[in-house]
Parts: sequence; structure tokens; C-alpha cells
Amino acid sequence: MRNFSIAGLQLALPQGDNRDRIAREVAAAVQRFPWLDMIVLPELASFGSALGAAETLPGPTEERYGALAKKLGVWLVPGSLYERDGAHIYNTALVIDPAGTTVARYRKIYPFLPYETGISHGTEAVVFDVPQVGRFGISICYDQWFPEVSRALAWQGAEVILHPTLTGTIDRAQELVLAQANAIVNQCYFLDINSAGALGNGRSIIVGPEGEVIHQADGQNEVIPVTLDFDRVRAVRTRGIKGLGQMLKSFRDTRVDFPCYASPAAESPSLRDLGPLTLPERGR
Repeated sequence: MRNFSIAGLQLALPQGDNRDRIAREVAAAVQRFPWLDMIVLPELASFGSALGAAETLPGPTEERYGALAKKLGVWLVPGSLYERDGAHIYNTALVIDPAGTTVARYRKIYPFLPYETGISHGTEAVVFDVPQVGRFGISICYDQWFPEVSRALAWQGAEVILHPTLTGTIDRAQELVLAQANAIVNQCYFLDINSAGALGNGRSIIVGPEGEVIHQADGQNEVIPVTLDFDRVRAVRTRGIKGLGQMLKSFRDTRVDFPCYASPAAESPSLRDLGPLTLPERGR
């Protein structure tokens, strides 16, 4: 049996430097639940959405979280932060192992345009392995609205998708549906951890590989500890959801060249006619 315990920290955070608060919350979670293997925090938890806090990586914040993970002996996914790389700024999630080593960095492929301005998009779907346990994928917030991202992670073998989020808008209900859909069509666990308080409206959700809601939070500060069964993912992918749909096998076995995925992609007149990606105008 391959079990692995994760706590999502839905924190009520303000804009600004939250790193001291995060360190206290992570330590408190490990003290309260000493069986935890991993802690996951929301998108942009460390500083909020201030571009001025962007750092080069590796940098002081990554080093600080590495020391915290090593001290507590846990895997740590401290949400994301803005990463400065030359003329570009990326929304980047970190994955740190219990030795304090950064084993993965993921740059958000789909910034929330046209609202998340000034952010460059990443180009790689990122997975990482926990030895003797299984493979994890990572995506960030708006990525979940694009099924290609989760499918690319599952195609690389991800059995769990960790999904730090920063949503404080009225489309959170739609995101809850998408979290279930991403879990179902990829037959995996999907952990969507949102902020509360000034940054987000909470309602973090953890979904199992048959689409079942393991836990859905409310809008307050909440620690969400769960234990995931990796053997169950294998069973669902092998036998099918409810003993029925085996979607990943069908995706593997059915060879279709979809024009929208050609390289270069074929032009779509219907998408072209939607016009530019801009903010909606008043009165229209």
C-alpha cells in the first residue's frame, strides 16, 4: 500500500510579506499532525500579487523555505511567487523535499490574462517523484481551465496534481467543477488549495480519482489534512471509474491528429473572430 499524507493550508492572508506567518502555520500543522508528509500552500501566498516582490531563483525566499522543510522533515510546496528572470517575470511554484532541496520549479503556463498583466507564460508541464510513493504534477490557478495542462501531467505519469490557487472572484463555483473534471478525466487526485481572507475566498477542494469530493473547505482559515492512496489511482486507471470508463487507456490507444494541436497549429477562423484578449469594455 502506497499512502501519502498531505495538508493543504487555506490561510487567510493579507497582501504583503507573509513568510513569517507561513512558517508558523506550517510548523503548527506538522506539530498537530506529525504524520504529515507534505504541506501545500496557495498561489502567491508569500507576498500576494505585488510584482515588486519578484525574486530571482534560487533566492532568499526559496532558501528560507528550504531551511523550513529540512527542519520539519517534510515536503513543502509553498504556493508560488513571482520569479524575475532577466526581462521576464513568471508565476512560479516551488517543490522542496525534506532535505531542503528544491526538486522542481513550475512556471504557470496560463497567467490569468488580461488581469494578471506583466507576467510571462511558462512552457513546460512539470512532474516530480516522491521515492517509494509515486509521481506528482503541479499546476497553478488558471491552468485548470485548460484541460491540456492536466492531461500533459497525467501523460507524464502524474497520479496527483497539486494546484495552488488564488481566487477571490465569483467564478470559484466554476473552479470547483473544474477540479472535479480534471480529476475525473485524468483518473487522479486533484488538490486545489486556495487562499482565504483578503487574498481569496477559500473553498479549497480535494478530489479523488473517481471525482469524489474528499473535502471542500468553507471561506475561513483551515488546515486540511488528508491521506492519499496511490494504489487506488492505479486500480481506477486499470479497471476504470466505477469499473467503467478507462479514459487514459483510450487516449493512449486512439491515434488522432487534432488540427488544434498541430505544430504549428492550424488557424481557427471561429477563434480568430473572437477578437483580441482584452478587458471587457463598459457598456458592452
